[in-house]
Amino acid sequence: MKILFTSIGRRVELIQAFKLASEDLDIDLEIHGSDISQSAPALMFCDKTVITPRIKDNKYIPFLQEYCFKNDIDALIPTIDTDLMLLSQNKKNFGKTKVIISAEDKVMLCRDKRYTADYFNSLGLESPYPIDEWTKYNGGYPAFIKPKDGSSSISAFKVENEKELELFAEQVPDYIIQPYISGTEYTVDIFCDFDGNPIFITPRIRLAVRAGEVLKTEIVQDHIIIEEIKRLIADYKPCGQITVQLIRQNITEKDYYIEINPRFGGGAPLSIKAGADSAKALLELLNGKKLEYVSFAAEDGAVFSRFDQSIKVN
Repeated sequence: MKILFTSIGRRVELIQAFKLASEDLDIDLEIHGSDISQSAPALMFCDKTVITPRIKDNKYIPFLQEYCFKNDIDALIPTIDTDLMLLSQNKKNFGKTKVIISAEDKVMLCRDKRYTADYFNSLGLESPYPIDEWTKYNGGYPAFIKPKDGSSSISAFKVENEKELELFAEQVPDYIIQPYISGTEYTVDIFCDFDGNPIFITPRIRLAVRAGEVLKTEIVQDHIIIEEIKRLIADYKPCGQITVQLIRQNITEKDYYIEINPRFGGGAPLSIKAGADSAKALLELLNGKKLEYVSFAAEDGAVFSRFDQSIKVN
């Protein structure tokens, strides 16, 4: 079996998870990794590597299509937000290569956080309503300003008053503003089969975060969150892995849903290590196995703390 991970960057843990899964299943797995930089550390852990054009380059998708065809790639897995729309629009144009990405209309509402809030509300899930003009914002302070299609907490700021809001509105491109919700932050790692049926639902608390990616996390099998996520899955019909972020407000304990990332999140390997092994499940699905929903697959209360390593890349 051959899998291509695009824009692999620093996703070493994810590659390791797939290698362990292939060993457990006795599958001869060949991992291909692509990036725009030869010094991307995760490339050093792949079996084969390729340098691609930039995502905004018109040659990007044709390059990937040709690579998948020539190398007989079974599945393509994106790992960053910026190529999700392109891949969802072209997922049917990769021949026998299965592109693990949700439907284009669902990816679109994730990439624009104005649509995301409307979508959550349409499902009966609370979400702080976004405003895209600072002079019209009247949701109170503190507030939160961020790009409407941003990721990794880049250009995202908490603002305490109108003066600060005006200042940051001049700096953040194509922004939205939402009331700041004070509470416990959760990420939910969700894995579904290719028809959108849930296999794993794993809520975890974000105990510590750096640049939008979790450093410390605790698996918390919260029944309320799991049932709310089932409501989302029934309509969204994810393909493979997605992550959802929410905040449980301190005083009311009401859940406010913030965003959906239709891909393997940076912290997804932590849920995999805890027992919700979506890497193994994906390999089984690619081999034609039918899987059923597994409740509480990850170890409740398990805490994971991440650390940095370096590798010589030349």
